[in-house]
Amino acid sequence: MNGTFDIVVDADRDLVVMRLAGFFDADTLGRFLAARAVAARQLRCGPNRHLSLTDISAISIQAQDMVAAFGAVLADPSFRSRRLAFVVATSLARVQLRRALGRRIDHDVAFFTDHAAAMRWLLTADARQVAA
Repeated sequence: MNGTFDIVVDADRDLVVMRLAGFFDADTLGRFLAARAVAARQLRCGPNRHLSLTDISAISIQAQDMVAAFGAVLADPSFRSRRLAFVVATSLARVQLRRALGRRIDHDVAFFTDHAAAMRWLLTADARQVAA
């Protein structure tokens, strides 16, 4: 399945919800980054103060060059989220995501198998209090 994505901005909550599915190539990644830039302009908060929920539960296992490209995307400080939640369905996708995140894995990044749990974690004032 070719890669698809959608991005929804909830400006009132400084929240960006992204869903990625299928197999990404360079063209799909480019379109995703352009759409993400448009989404960022809809936010009302300051730079790097938004919350992000990225649902990759329907993503295919990616080629290594795309894992590296996603790593560069996640390392880019211009769109770094205050808190970043991922919804992941398979353990292999989680392994690829952890590889792409590199050093970014910290207390502001969490993995979930359930969309509602990810949203609760993002929107809780002290995210460490919410069990995933």
